[in-house]
Amino acid sequence: MIHKKLKPFPDNFLWGAASASYQVEGAWNVDGKGPSNWDEFVRIPGKTFKGTNGDVAVDHYHRYQEDVQLMAEMGMKTYRFSVAWARIFPNGKGEVNEKGLQFYDNLINELIKYEIEPILTIYHWDLPQALQDDYGGWESRNIIEDFTNYSVTLFKRFGDRVKYWVSLNEQNIFTMLGYKTALHPPGVKDDKLFYQVNHHANLANASVIKEFRKYVPDGKIGPSFAYAPAYTFSSKPEDILAMENAEEFNSHWWMDVYAWGHYPKATWNYLEKNGLAPSVEEGDFQLLKEGKPDFMGVNYYRTMTYEKNPLDGVTEGHFNTSGKKGTSEDTGIQGVFKTIKNPNLEATNWDWEIDPTGLRIGLRRITNRYQLPILISENGLGEYDTLEENDFVNDDYRIDYIKSHLIAVQEAITDGVEMIGYCVWSFTDLLSWLNGYQKRYGFVYVDRDEEDEKELRRIKKKSYHWYKVVIETNGESL
Repeated sequence: MIHKKLKPFPDNFLWGAASASYQVEGAWNVDGKGPSNWDEFVRIPGKTFKGTNGDVAVDHYHRYQEDVQLMAEMGMKTYRFSVAWARIFPNGKGEVNEKGLQFYDNLINELIKYEIEPILTIYHWDLPQALQDDYGGWESRNIIEDFTNYSVTLFKRFGDRVKYWVSLNEQNIFTMLGYKTALHPPGVKDDKLFYQVNHHANLANASVIKEFRKYVPDGKIGPSFAYAPAYTFSSKPEDILAMENAEEFNSHWWMDVYAWGHYPKATWNYLEKNGLAPSVEEGDFQLLKEGKPDFMGVNYYRTMTYEKNPLDGVTEGHFNTSGKKGTSEDTGIQGVFKTIKNPNLEATNWDWEIDPTGLRIGLRRITNRYQLPILISENGLGEYDTLEENDFVNDDYRIDYIKSHLIAVQEAITDGVEMIGYCVWSFTDLLSWLNGYQKRYGFVYVDRDEEDEKELRRIKKKSYHWYKVVIETNGESL
């Protein structure tokens, strides 16, 4: 539908930005922090772009006051950050590291001082390596108890000040890239194990949400899901069926469990028939039903387009981590679906389709299916930025990207979607996991690269000043 006039953003709309502990903090082995799976994984030759790691990252651990001051100058309403589990429990469980808790106490208090609402992500991929060594991390049901105990420690310590919580960040990505493609730790390719790991993560997520109600009764909690709404390549019925398969396999498989506590039927039947369904114990589905979230967190970057994939068709292809446009390849599940390039969309240098209307479509699908409020916990553009004379970074392309996606959010609000807020990924430049430091997302340029940490100077980009006005006008300036 085309609206003659768009509804304004809600008065209490949370305008913000986001980050993750491993990607910004650095200080990987100071003040009692234990090693995480990422601390170990990045040391394997060839795993990351030019061997980059998060040992220093952008040193947010030592510069958080400077970073929060920049947020305050921008007028940001919220900042979403994650806690490093191994900073709190160096061995994943057992003795608590008080210095780790104190760091996040300081960060939260600094945010509140400037009236910036903290959104705390409990898990953003950095698992304590000790738990991986002890019992395989997410491969064991033991993770449910340890993740719950860790979360309750955070609820008790920070729940008086933090009222918005994200339980798991992009469960679909850390399970898929860790156990299906081997691009992320622990670097395993095992479809059966992937579905089992994912079931354990669902149980851990539900357990934590259930406990949250006891400790932060006036707070809100939900997972953040990496949603890439599915399109059909053509109007051929077999392509439409492939699209339906993809939406169920890649999206409903997670969000149905979050919202309703059960898996979608066609996918479950397929997995059972092929010997891939996870082992389920008595009480599992009861627990899943008890873990209903207060909102659906959405990390949105792209849509995906699908067509029929024959029984002898495509499986996995190359994933672009180099920034060389056009190098990614189609992937699929034989007899289920395959991806195909959408000729109607432009893409980034990392081959991610730019599709603001897809965000609106995704928000409406979630609203209609789950009837939950939505927090956009990530949306942003990773691109090459150039530091010019007089510390000027002209990132008009980022402004265009965020503006078009915010208009799509406003259109979705006008459609009837209940929105909590919008967090741009990211506030400062950061380590982009496999992609090094060349793929920049931030409003604030951090002067470092893969080879040289330099002085890690913070420099406001053009987009910083633009977003400041958007916040000041509550989106009217769009």
